[in-house]
Amino acid sequence: MSALILALDATSRNEALAIAESTARYIDAIKIGYPLVLGAGLSVAGEIAALGVPVIADFKVADIPNTNTLICDSVFQAGCSAVICHAFPGSDSLAACVGSAHDHGGECFVVCEMSHPGGAEWFSGGVAESFCMMAAGAGADGIIAPATRPARVAALRELIGTRKIYSPGVGAQGASPEDVKELVDGIIVGRAIYGAADPAAAAAEYSRRCR
Repeated sequence: MSALILALDATSRNEALAIAESTARYIDAIKIGYPLVLGAGLSVAGEIAALGVPVIADFKVADIPNTNTLICDSVFQAGCSAVICHAFPGSDSLAACVGSAHDHGGECFVVCEMSHPGGAEWFSGGVAESFCMMAAGAGADGIIAPATRPARVAALRELIGTRKIYSPGVGAQGASPEDVKELVDGIIVGRAIYGAADPAAAAAEYSRRCR
């Protein structure tokens, strides 16, 4: 059983809010990123959160510690409940993201392996495992691991233990909830819901399949 997280990459405020409102009863969180925030402004996070749905800022934060802190502070002040960051800038940069999240009563998730085909090129040869251990060492609340490669999710679960795993790649990228729902805490679905003719119906169906 896994939570359902909507990756809402609509590019306009009105479209995003309409989709968020229609799907809210079927989903457990909404993940927003640059496509929406660049189009609608960061204030859209608070507007979505006002619907009663936790908002995850998927900015894949990856800079020096001070810049990371400034970015993360901003997203939590805007109404987000969690932030997603990268580990590759180093342990001090990662610690800055985790520190900001926890200072604001939020969560920090670390990308350990990405779901697109090219993700296997860079996050390989033990790199994902190293990132996973960095995440645990920094006190992160969880990691991001690809539903498109369930065996990799299983391997990272062995390392991360009881910390959360959120898994993207379901729907448009070809993975199914059934592939990973016993391994992860949250399944991320984007285009297959927000791009559907009836997003609410699509969200209801994915919610059923995640349980």
